[in-house]
Amino acid sequence: MSHVRVALIAGLLVVSLAAGIATADPPRPGSEDNGLSQNESATLWSHDTDQYLTQAAYQHAYDSDRTAVQQVANGTDITFTRPPATAATWTRNDFTDLTAGGTDTAVYPPHANLTGSTYIEDAHATIFAVHPSTRGHLAPADDPLYIAPNGTVRGFIDYRVRVPDGRSTGATTTEWSLVDHSVERVRLQRDDDVITTQGGTHTPTIAYQTDHAGDATLTLEADIQVRLKRTVRTTTGDASTIDVSYATDSVTVSDRIQVDIYTLTASVHHAAYPDGDDGVAVFQSGPWQELMLAAESSSRVRGVWRFYTARDTNWDTLVQSTHTDQTTVASDAHPVYVHTYPSRIGPRTEPVRDGPERIDIWGQRRPSPAGSLGENITIDVVEDPYTTTYGIAVRADTIDRDALRLTGIVRGVNASPAVSAPGAERQLRASNLTATVVEQSSSEATLKLTLRDGVTDAPIVLTGDRRDPLRGTPQRGYIAVADQRIRTNESGVAYVNIDEPGIYTATYHPEPWLSHDPAYVRASATTRWHPLTTIEGWVALIIEVGWRLLPFAVMVYAGTRLLRLLTPNSGFTHP
Repeated sequence: MSHVRVALIAGLLVVSLAAGIATADPPRPGSEDNGLSQNESATLWSHDTDQYLTQAAYQHAYDSDRTAVQQVANGTDITFTRPPATAATWTRNDFTDLTAGGTDTAVYPPHANLTGSTYIEDAHATIFAVHPSTRGHLAPADDPLYIAPNGTVRGFIDYRVRVPDGRSTGATTTEWSLVDHSVERVRLQRDDDVITTQGGTHTPTIAYQTDHAGDATLTLEADIQVRLKRTVRTTTGDASTIDVSYATDSVTVSDRIQVDIYTLTASVHHAAYPDGDDGVAVFQSGPWQELMLAAESSSRVRGVWRFYTARDTNWDTLVQSTHTDQTTVASDAHPVYVHTYPSRIGPRTEPVRDGPERIDIWGQRRPSPAGSLGENITIDVVEDPYTTTYGIAVRADTIDRDALRLTGIVRGVNASPAVSAPGAERQLRASNLTATVVEQSSSEATLKLTLRDGVTDAPIVLTGDRRDPLRGTPQRGYIAVADQRIRTNESGVAYVNIDEPGIYTATYHPEPWLSHDPAYVRASATTRWHPLTTIEGWVALIIEVGWRLLPFAVMVYAGTRLLRLLTPNSGFTHP
């Protein structure tokens, strides 16, 4: 689990052994074999209570020790840099623990949609899990379930049969018995289209494939049928007659779930820098996980998204329903899903020190989803509004365009993007920026900034707007100097007034190369200004110093005169 990042918290809550483990919590790590190692299974259970039990107390309670990962998972949640396969593995194996109740008992989760008919009661079809998938937490009211175009739906179908009681009326006796019952057919639909149909079972596992992308409704539908025998015995004297008939009943049950069928359709643009560096910008109209920049290399860029795994708490308990009673029991089967969220770590490039340089990010500005994650989620989710990083631009020493690989937030959904369209290639040029003092006085100066093409020496004009094809919004370059943003005119010149002496550095921030051709790289220029560099400045300084020293001169003169008057040998004679 090299990609696992343990989200440590400042302190772990220590509780007494008497507090125990809540019945709604997941299985104790190591207590079940579901195709995972003990460390892997320990990472699954965000939504647990995170009440830390000391190693000594745990050993005393269960007569066994825990691994380091199990100890950490007992007190906090573990997050991932990519969608793990552990959720689907656990769910696939744990699904086998789900069993129907028999003809007299219906078993269903509390959220099931129950249907009944003449002889069928508490019938339901409930979606257990869809994999591969990732539940996205984008904003407080926006948490779509992204699913792969090819995947598996698991469901649970059950019911109980209502067999009428026998009765006797005079010489007539009526008896009922169950002849047959079954789940006849199971169907999976995407919106109004049937994707696949298969034979009936209480626990269907349905593989699906669809070319559709975007929002959709998945519906699990099943036909349930029962057949009963009705025997009517009539006795007349010593003779009796028997009348046998059959009654059939059927019901169709269904469950639906809103999904977003997740695909990668990235727009990719390339750039070549004057110093030989490569640039690439990638945009996918939704969250994505990572862009690999070269084969056999760790050079990559990630967005704001991180991952955790958590069980679907709707399946914590099951209801066992009979003709006379209902009992709620702990469920033996726990579906687990991957979740993605915006992390406080933010977008990153790797390697961290010598890796690619992130030039720009863009996307929607969304509020933090922190308050909508549910109970007992301890992760590094952003707490303030954030940018979804649907688009990222980076610069690197070398980018292997043939090896670019985009990884989605749903496990197994990847793409190998290429240059998206004509005009998606840019040769970036150097720019020349000069800064000079053209006018000055004792109190202010005017700086002249000149910006020109480093190849053709043509003026670089920063007036007017051009739309970025990926953002769809106007993007303008500017020169930053003296806490101001200014733009050059048609001659590539801009002026700025300053009134504080000092060294001034002007920096040209180019327009995004996605929207401009030719496109340029950043340039800087430095100049200085001080009033003493002018004659007027020196005169003003002398006058200012003179006025400030005048009171002291007067005081010195007056003191000298007074001293001479009071001195005995000052030259005055007495009468």
